[in-house]
Amino acid sequence: MEQTNMTQDEKYMKQAIKQAKKAYALDEVPIGCVIVAGDKIIARGYNRRNTDKNPLAHAELSAIRKASKKTGDWRLEECTMYVTLEPCQMCAGAIVQARIPRVVIGAMNPKAGCAGSIINLLQMQQFNHQVQTDIGICGDECSTMLSTFFKELRKKRKLQGQ
Repeated sequence: MEQTNMTQDEKYMKQAIKQAKKAYALDEVPIGCVIVAGDKIIARGYNRRNTDKNPLAHAELSAIRKASKKTGDWRLEECTMYVTLEPCQMCAGAIVQARIPRVVIGAMNPKAGCAGSIINLLQMQQFNHQVQTDIGICGDECSTMLSTFFKELRKKRKLQGQ
C-alpha cells in the first residue's frame, strides 16, 4: 500500500530509485537520478558506464544533459536534483557548473563521495556557486539496493572464479 503522507522529497527520490532499478537490471551499479523543476520531473538518468563503455555515463550527467536540452539552457538554477548515491567528483563538479541550487541525496558514499564523505565540492566557498544538500532521503532503501547489488556481484565473481 502506498504511503499517503510521503513528502515531496520522498516522492521524487522514489522516482530516482526507479531509475536506479533500470541500472540494476543491466547489471550496472544501481544509481538513479531525476531533476525536478516546478514540481515536475524534467529529466531522468541512471548509471550506464559498462553498458555504454563510457566513464561519463553516470546517472547525474545523463540527467543534467537531458534537463539542459529540455530547458534550452546549461544553467539549471530553478531545479532540484534527486540522486540515490552521493555524487562523485565528476558529477559534483557538473552539478556546480550547472548551477543546480539543491541536491537531495539518498545514501552517502564513503569511498568516492564528493558531497561530504571525502570532500564537499558542492559547498566549497571558493567556487562561485554552492549547493544546498539534503541527505538521507529514503536512505535505507538506497543503501540496501546498493549493498544487495555488490553482494550479488561478489557472489557471481566467486562462482566465475574471478
